[in-house]
Amino acid sequence: MRRLLPALCIAVFLLVGGLASPAGAHPMSTSAVLLDVQDDRVEGEVQLPIDRLAVAVHRDLTPASVLGADRAFLKRYTAEHVTAGDDGTSWTVTLGTPSVRTIDAVAHLVYPLEIRPPDGRVTDFDLRYDVIVEELLTHRVIVTVRYDFDRGILKSDDAETLGVVDWNNKSLKVPAGEGSWLRGFAATAGLGIEHVGEGADHLLFLLMLLIPAPLVAAGGRWRAGDAPARRSIVRVVHVVSAFAVGHSLTLALAAAGVIHVPSRPVETLIAFSIAVSALHAIRPLVARGEVLIASGFGLVHGLAFASLIGELGLDRGSLVTTLLGFNLGIELTQLLVVALMMPSLLVLARTAVYPAFRVAVAVIGLLFSVSWMLERAGLTSSDPFEGVQTSLVGHPLLVAASVAVLAAVARGVAPRRVPAGAG
Repeated sequence: MRRLLPALCIAVFLLVGGLASPAGAHPMSTSAVLLDVQDDRVEGEVQLPIDRLAVAVHRDLTPASVLGADRAFLKRYTAEHVTAGDDGTSWTVTLGTPSVRTIDAVAHLVYPLEIRPPDGRVTDFDLRYDVIVEELLTHRVIVTVRYDFDRGILKSDDAETLGVVDWNNKSLKVPAGEGSWLRGFAATAGLGIEHVGEGADHLLFLLMLLIPAPLVAAGGRWRAGDAPARRSIVRVVHVVSAFAVGHSLTLALAAAGVIHVPSRPVETLIAFSIAVSALHAIRPLVARGEVLIASGFGLVHGLAFASLIGELGLDRGSLVTTLLGFNLGIELTQLLVVALMMPSLLVLARTAVYPAFRVAVAVIGLLFSVSWMLERAGLTSSDPFEGVQTSLVGHPLLVAASVAVLAAVARGVAPRRVPAGAG
């Protein structure tokens, strides 16, 4: 018996190793169904790993054959194993033109997917799916909603995994009828807040326009005026309103497909708008120039906002609701910036410190804008100020608090206004 023990141990080891090796060489894979829920249809795609698909259909498949000799067979096979409906009513399921895509280092056959209800109104429905899993016990299918306006799912970060389809569970309820336009409206407003709040260029443009607001242009220079703070606030309202009208106009036109401008020149022009507003903050380019700059370049910024809507696919939902929500988020962010910065700027403008502060901030803005222009025009490969910009945008309250402290100190140390003639 003692002589047999080593032999038994070796036999067990070889048996376990032999069983484990195939699992290690062919790890359990997954496929995916991605859904984009709209009012009258559900779009998306089906992602099938070619190696697992080959096992399921008992054919030797390659990335070339699935789009060639096996193309018709595979499309028919997949279509037969994807159905949808509710309360006994079948919905139309259509597969589009297939393609091959590498996902997580594995070649996948990808089909565009469209599901349409007979009455043209998408509600909750059952998705019945057993592609591959009808043959492979270990295979899993992850079903994900990546867009549903009424539920506030608008981008990849919001994507919601509904569940997993496998050998034991080949049906899944898709909650396509839940939510409301209000939830989607709030989500798009949040995107507007996020986009401006994280966009150093948009924030810097607005700041460059706010800096000269408490001053008066006279003789080609900026001078501290004797007008009450209320007049400065009115000028700020004019600047913000002009910018809002400008970007709202092109945002609506571009989102509706009326106009289209490539993103690179738009982003370059945005950097140029900051340079112009920075120069205006140093020396007035024209009387009430900040209002003209805000309205004119607001048109350019609107094109950038529209580009984001297109990239995220927000134009697939209610366009009017999307535009209103996104615009509301932008305006709320602008008002927050004004509320945080303007009181300190009004106090600083009545001190001898303001000319140096104004010029210093404007020069920083000019440097940032030139760096952006060079990078976005493809003349440089990187932005040397990116780390500083990211830090400033990431700590808005600290920036506002620092300016407030400076205003308080300057008011106590140098309360006199800038002498006439200084700029």
